[in-house]
Amino acid sequence: MSVRVSLVAAARSSALLAERFEDDRPLDHAGWHEIQLTAHTLLPLGAAELRYCSPTPRSRATGEALGFAPMAQPALRDCDMGRWRGWTLAEVAAREPAAVDAWLADPRSAPHGGEPLLAFISRIGGWLDTRPACDGFIVAVAEPAVVRAALVYALKAPPATYWNVDVRPLSRVTLTGAPGRWSLSLEAASG
Repeated sequence: MSVRVSLVAAARSSALLAERFEDDRPLDHAGWHEIQLTAHTLLPLGAAELRYCSPTPRSRATGEALGFAPMAQPALRDCDMGRWRGWTLAEVAAREPAAVDAWLADPRSAPHGGEPLLAFISRIGGWLDTRPACDGFIVAVAEPAVVRAALVYALKAPPATYWNVDVRPLSRVTLTGAPGRWSLSLEAASG
């Protein structure tokens, strides 16, 4: 039996260049506005049998604003960025350029003292693989990094692919399958 999991990227809590590692700020004004503009396309996902979210304020607020009443899932938390938590990539690159280079080049490295990229992708894949098969489907509102990790895992892509996946706020992707056998499902736009 297969399961269908729709992942929705949380609305934003800051401008793209101001995004911080493990950002736990709530939705900003632009994030709320984006929800108002796109909610009609995402509301049908509220019919999901199971509704989850990352434990971050912006993921919870996005799920609540869409009427999903999601359950927070600790396994869907963002990558643990250790001492880089709260910094932007530009700030880290200015302070620790060699460490950033190592982190980007080797998915097993964790120069920040947190979670290596490979472990993060595996954790998200483990969550995906343990979703119960249900008659309906599952929806999860998560940080864009979580959605990227799920895609890399589901497609069995090399970990470096993670850096080439762009997940915009409130974008949606659906994965269908079973543990270890996932397919990406692209859906036609509805009018």
